Amino acid sequence: MKTMFNADVRAELVSRVNALDENSKPLWGKMNVYQMTKHCSIWDEWILGKNNPVYKQEFLGKIFGKMALKSNTKDDRPLGKNMPAGKMAVKEKAGDVNAQKAIWAGLIADYGHYSNENFIHDFFGKMTKEQIGIFAYKHADHHLRQFGV
Repeated sequence: MKTMFNADVRAELVSRVNALDENSKPLWGKMNVYQMTKHCSIWDEWILGKNNPVYKQEFLGKIFGKMALKSNTKDDRPLGKNMPAGKMAVKEKAGDVNAQKAIWAGLIADYGHYSNENFIHDFFGKMTKEQIGIFAYKHADHHLRQFGV
């Protein structure tokens, strides 16, 4: 399975990020290209432990999280369309897409030296490094497919 911890996979993702431009339109969902790239940057910062995030699993996650995590990391099946962005939704409609792409590409590269043992997903709970790598790839792939790249 593809994982963020594989250098070739990271290079493929960065190439896809670089294929985006300010005119890229979503095939589904409500976010524009700026909102999506910023959402993905915020999400990857959270996973990587940047900016001292507070990790806490939500109540429903404690009930259903492990089952959902297993379902989302057991095979190469991509994430479904129209999944909610949750707390990491980006409200601002406009910004510098090229700057945001550069930030996101840098964060993707940072998975090459991942070391955040404190990470707890707000729904899935504690994840193994293998699960983090697979799910982080699927999240990036989901949003890049959303914009046709």
